Amino acid sequence: MNNRRDDRKRAALEKQIDENLRRVYEQDASQEVPDRFLALLDQLRKQE
Repeated sequence: MNNRRDDRKRAALEKQIDENLRRVYEQDASQEVPDRFLALLDQLRKQE
């Protein structure tokens, strides 16, 4: 019976982690990319 309880706890924890990651991603996705990162991406593209 402990296995079922452990599985439920693990599933609840994974769900909470997923929800938190989704919140962080949504917050970051709404922000503009800083110029220094755009410049870095441009430099990386030129190296390829």
